[in-house]
Amino acid sequence: MANSLTMDRGQQQASPVPAALAQGASGIGFENVSVAYGGQTILDSLTLTVKPGEIVALIGPSGSGKTTALRAVAGFVQPSAGRIVIGNKDVTQLPPYARNIGMVVQNYALFPHMRVEDNVAFGLRARGEQADLIRARVPECLGLVGMSKYAKRYPRELSGGQQQRVAIARALAIRPQVLLLDEPLSALDAQIRRSMLDELAKLHRSLPSLTVLYVTHDQTEALTLANHIGIMRDGKLVAYGDTQGLYRHPPNRFAAEFLGRANVLPARQLEPLADGFARVRCGDFVIEGRNHHNLAASSACYVCVRPHDLHFEPRAQKSNSVTGIVRSVQWLGELHSVMLEVGDEMLRLTRPPLSSPPEPGAVLPVHFDAADVTLVPEG
Repeated sequence: MANSLTMDRGQQQASPVPAALAQGASGIGFENVSVAYGGQTILDSLTLTVKPGEIVALIGPSGSGKTTALRAVAGFVQPSAGRIVIGNKDVTQLPPYARNIGMVVQNYALFPHMRVEDNVAFGLRARGEQADLIRARVPECLGLVGMSKYAKRYPRELSGGQQQRVAIARALAIRPQVLLLDEPLSALDAQIRRSMLDELAKLHRSLPSLTVLYVTHDQTEALTLANHIGIMRDGKLVAYGDTQGLYRHPPNRFAAEFLGRANVLPARQLEPLADGFARVRCGDFVIEGRNHHNLAASSACYVCVRPHDLHFEPRAQKSNSVTGIVRSVQWLGELHSVMLEVGDEMLRLTRPPLSSPPEPGAVLPVHFDAADVTLVPEG
């Protein structure tokens, strides 16, 4: 069960530490890290810093390189170029057991023949820790994840969410400097996933010095948990920033569409205005928005506006307005999703449940404030 990364043969016996505190937090540094298999580059010159005590989420489509980046930190793949640092230590050439990291994967990877308490204690015993320390740390870590009363059970007697909690407790038991989470919630159903997100956020509040690198396909998980988000595509990091900043002001079209499913419309004839705004033309419509990226006059760009920022009635005196043809209306329980055809583009609008939703084929104006529009570079 190497995936649990619970062995650290290079570490001496750990001294007792206060409850609910991680041992010596340290960050992660990628310095021009590349990984290639069979001559094909999977990870291309990744440079990224995860600060101590921070949660950074890597998101992107399948094959984007995000899991490869995490496995490079874990020591499961060897970079073909660059180096990886944990704290002040270059770990590029170190084996997994010498990196003092914990890892949780999507399939739990618990030992089925061991009780919960023995699964959590496994890494400590592999290190040769004293029995007194193990007896103290196992219930402490089970308590952190709310699994204290299940210590005597076997994995088969637990739900998927409970097994994942045990996997997290096992990873924390060795006092890792860094916790790596590889799509840990993807095998859970939606309701349990939401609960586990709350639990992970609560866990990090209990362990504020723990550095976490979180890989996921799910943008909701990234937005909920992470301090910063990196978006991967074709082995490259194409966008990086603090969670809210990246959501509100994506640096490129791919980031805008991947994180939050923004509406992205091609624009031209950019005209800078006062106070950081600019005016562009989208087909037959003139739109004003935030020129957050300081695009030059006459630059080709995209208009980025979120579905929830579109309204059927103007909310400000100078709201942008476009007219479209309703192509579909979907009721999703907590909201209505309306697709409108605007020229050659499709625009998605989401509103709380509508008492009288528009009919397909209806011609409707929609409105959105300039402050809710971000102009995105063409590249």
